[in-house]
Amino acid sequence: MKYMMFVCTDAEPDPDPENRPDIDVWVSENDASGRRLQGSALAPESAATTVRVRQGQLLLSDGPFAETQEVIVGFDLLECADLDEAIEVARAHPMAREGRLELRPFAELER
Repeated sequence: MKYMMFVCTDAEPDPDPENRPDIDVWVSENDASGRRLQGSALAPESAATTVRVRQGQLLLSDGPFAETQEVIVGFDLLECADLDEAIEVARAHPMAREGRLELRPFAELER
């Protein structure tokens, strides 16, 4: 099952500096196992453009539309057997301690 893992900042990171995982090790291990299909850091939110259409009008704004302390800073596309495996993969990611990770399965669309 495929999961999108959004990597986000958090206003309250874990204050415990012990045993911080290394992102390069996490990437290497999950790439080698086939659980991480793709991933990347994103440019800062100041480089974002929000696109909306209302009553046929294109509305563009710079940066994220909502003011928030939590910002998406990257993503990873995961292939896991189930949610439990995806949680274990996310648990080992460094941003699980310094930020937050949102796991979302891809929808099964009927065609």
